[in-house]
Amino acid sequence: MRLLLTAVLYTGLALGANAATPGKAELEALREGSMLKLVVHEEPVTAPDTAFYDDSGNERRLSEFRGRYVAVNFWATWCAPCRKELPALDALNREFGGERFTVATIATGRNTIPAIIRLFDETGVESLPLYLDKEQALAREMGVLGLPVTVILDPEGREIARMTGDAEWDGASARAIVAALLAAD
Repeated sequence: MRLLLTAVLYTGLALGANAATPGKAELEALREGSMLKLVVHEEPVTAPDTAFYDDSGNERRLSEFRGRYVAVNFWATWCAPCRKELPALDALNREFGGERFTVATIATGRNTIPAIIRLFDETGVESLPLYLDKEQALAREMGVLGLPVTVILDPEGREIARMTGDAEWDGASARAIVAALLAAD
């Protein structure tokens, strides 16, 4: 029954039925299954703007994503739960990615570009960016203590929610949460 309710709510939100910004309670009500681990903050937390790098070695910053919601996923090639959830994050990005939402996967620590490309090929990842945080500077600034960690940023670049551990990012609950955020703006 709860899955049916989630599906109905997701559909309504996707059609723009909810004009008010969803608060903590509204987002928490959409969590089920693996998404129960998503911690929604009472108040947004300013995210650091520490540099990380793309696969060409160009410096990047989270501030580049301002104006849209971002699911920032910290992961590593050696991390089994990270490998497991990458296809789900890819599916979420393919469904919702665009001008108002994106998934930014940042490989933190010792990860080589060839190993990341090989992993993306093996798991069928097609739409995720290849970003690196080799020195773990951004991960440390954001308080990432284990992997995977996914942080949801609002369009102002503030952290509004955090998940430690892997999740079904392509499931009904995750999609309902993203749809609720997008319907609010």
